[in-house]
Amino acid sequence: MALNSAQPKETYSSDTGKNDERDWPHFVCGAGAAATNIIVTFPAYKVMFRQQVEGLRFRKALQQVLKEGASNIYRGVFPPLMQKGTSLALMFGMYNKFQKDLSRCLTNAPSAATNASAAMLAGTVEAVLTPFERVQTLLSHRGHNERFKNTFDVFKILGKDYGFREYYRGLTPILLRNGPSSVLFFGLRGPIKSTLPEAKTSIGNAFSDFVSGAVLGACLSTLFYPINVVKSHMQKQLGGEFISFRKAFITVFRERKGSVRRLFYGVSLNYTRALASWGVINCSYEMLESWLSHGYLLNKTKHGLT
Repeated sequence: MALNSAQPKETYSSDTGKNDERDWPHFVCGAGAAATNIIVTFPAYKVMFRQQVEGLRFRKALQQVLKEGASNIYRGVFPPLMQKGTSLALMFGMYNKFQKDLSRCLTNAPSAATNASAAMLAGTVEAVLTPFERVQTLLSHRGHNERFKNTFDVFKILGKDYGFREYYRGLTPILLRNGPSSVLFFGLRGPIKSTLPEAKTSIGNAFSDFVSGAVLGACLSTLFYPINVVKSHMQKQLGGEFISFRKAFITVFRERKGSVRRLFYGVSLNYTRALASWGVINCSYEMLESWLSHGYLLNKTKHGLT
């Protein structure tokens, strides 16, 4: 089945345009949807990260994080706050822009192909934010607790002592993750919502957005989880050889004693966190976009009448 062959009963504004040719609301709504989500879910990320990097079970990882004290729980939150806010702004904003531009240029192309191409391009553009993920990884790794003071200190030391290239360590797994996951997210969220009971109220519609975003986000997060494990392994290194994704994967696989199950340590917490995160992101994005579009169209109608 084509990615966008089915549409929800109430179509996504980001997929239709709603006669609103502005680009900036999609960037603003993406950033707004990310901020609260990061603050709420960061402690869970910290525990999951320890499971990814050190192959720990949940209880051991939780005990480790709690033992380090409350002051360290939100250590490293600024990079993901900036990264995720900017990332979602680019994800939704660039998808909308690429979709419109490609539709105008490729008038005979199937909409599914146009939308998939727009999503792949948007996901690829997100990779420019790799330095934020790089810094977040270094701050979250306990081996660097004494080395770095804060986010700005990491950025300064990386550039000064190791060079610009060090900011983009782990770029390959990020590219392997971002593009395909964006294609699946934008292609499937409409069809998933269409399978839910038809919403009769705005609250019901918001709930449908939450459920469709939560289910899709959690599934995609699980699907690409091993790639994130390898990415974390690559980015925890400070200086030295830049190894390939293939070599890093083999190293991690051997460290986990050749167990596929151990590659998914932390996935249960990641799945739960993704359910909440992408439910909130999808729901809040659609609400914000709807409010901005509604206000814009009201003002346009008002000025048109006068």
